[in-house]
Amino acid sequence: MPKTVDSIQTSYMAQVRRRRLYGGLTLLIFVLLMVSGFNIADGRNAGGFWDGLGNIGDYPADVLSEAWEKRAALPGLMVKFFPALIETVNIAAVSTLIGATAGLVLSLLATRGLARWPRLIPVFRRVMDLMRAIPEIVIALMLIFVLGGGPVPAMIAIAIHTAGALGKMFSEVAENADLKPVEGLASTGATWAQRMWLGVVPQVAPNYISYALLRFEINIRASAILGFVGAGGLGYELRNAMAWGPGRFGEAAAIFILLFGTIVAFDQLSSRYRNRLTEGYGQ
Repeated sequence: MPKTVDSIQTSYMAQVRRRRLYGGLTLLIFVLLMVSGFNIADGRNAGGFWDGLGNIGDYPADVLSEAWEKRAALPGLMVKFFPALIETVNIAAVSTLIGATAGLVLSLLATRGLARWPRLIPVFRRVMDLMRAIPEIVIALMLIFVLGGGPVPAMIAIAIHTAGALGKMFSEVAENADLKPVEGLASTGATWAQRMWLGVVPQVAPNYISYALLRFEINIRASAILGFVGAGGLGYELRNAMAWGPGRFGEAAAIFILLFGTIVAFDQLSSRYRNRLTEGYGQ
């Protein structure tokens, strides 16, 4: 017996040392890749990272200085850009609604035990992987080339990415759904859509809505960022204000305030509703 215990302990310690060795080698490779990647990027940069690091606060200082000088005009500028803010929120809301609906369908088609066509589960999962693997800005740039600038390319791009991301999360939630209601509906002759709508969706709806609200916050930021590539909204106005440089920094400050306030407000609201949903679901 002692020999057996000693051999088990020796084998365990050998595995621990091997795991530590592999972990150390992985960390070393990661650090080397980071350093080499940084050196390559810094070499291709127009200036130099370390040379320009001391100037990192110059632009914010100029914006804040001019905004302070024109602080009396900030409320009027915020009113001026408020329609662009509404456009940004509308882009995020519509794209979230479309993406969540598509993600709901894809998640049910890609969940074991619920899928309409079980053999096609890998296909639907790869479709969701592809939809969330391509960044929104890449999709938006392609759509802008075809459709021209405006909110529609941004909405489609964000909706595609949202469908892939929410579809993955929805599918993980649906895998934990109780199948007894589904089996009961199937015994009455209900169709697949009826089984999903009446037997699965009521169980997972709180988590689905919670994830959708969280994604809505993310999409507000994404819609503002896509404005920089000509997709409209508040980001487009911010790009124009920043591109003009001194003289328009007051407008840039007003847009920053609007965007920051909107993100904080929606973050607080969605957090409250998500907490209510999850607490209610837990009870």
